[in-house]
Amino acid sequence: MDPLVRLAAEDGVATIIMDSPRNRNALSRRLVAELRETLVAAIGDDAVRVVVLTGTGPVFCAGADLKEQSAGEPPPDVPGLVGLIWDSPKPVVARLNGPARAGGLGLVTACDLAVAPETATFAFTEVRLGVVPAMIAVTCLRRMEPRAAAEYFLTGEVFDAHRAQEIGLINRAVPPDGLDAAVAHYTGMLLRGAPEALAIAKRLPRTVPALPVEEGFARMAELSAERFASAEAREGIAAFLEKRDPRWLR
Repeated sequence: MDPLVRLAAEDGVATIIMDSPRNRNALSRRLVAELRETLVAAIGDDAVRVVVLTGTGPVFCAGADLKEQSAGEPPPDVPGLVGLIWDSPKPVVARLNGPARAGGLGLVTACDLAVAPETATFAFTEVRLGVVPAMIAVTCLRRMEPRAAAEYFLTGEVFDAHRAQEIGLINRAVPPDGLDAAVAHYTGMLLRGAPEALAIAKRLPRTVPALPVEEGFARMAELSAERFASAEAREGIAAFLEKRDPRWLR
């Protein structure tokens, strides 16, 4: 049986590819399990600094595998997969090769950065099937503008990549022939960051806004002092002053 997920690693970047075009990369039990296994391997590989998630075929991810759902099979562990991407200490970039629907948007919003071609479309189609975007709301509502989330959760309307960028669902909509260049731009920038610093920095937008102002300043002052005293900071500052690359770029 051919795998539904492939991994290609080069120069510190691990590209995880959903390869189930026959059902538009729908989140079947096997696809989710293989995605999780591959992601765990990439996170645990010291040679990997950045992860890219993409798909084959014309669609990035169509959401739930409705044939499995209608057959009464146990649901795939989508919350576990989305949580794994969200909590990954290594930055994860979504490279949308095409449209994303429903549960596929959970994958997109769990990633730290997301790039889509201008031709891609998006929709939360759950209510039109009598269900709701419950599990993926955990990450989607941390990325999207609340009014926009309410609009698209309720209507199921299809919207384009520029609108997706406008409401915070993705970072950038680009011409289709510029997709790989845009992803390479992001991965190149991420590779320049120190690994521990990146893992900490990716958590700040999620945690700091919820802190009271006084507590926020106190905790961030403590964190700043810790980082300036860290081995990474000593190396990074020395490399800057000596006009050389830091060790994590060698």
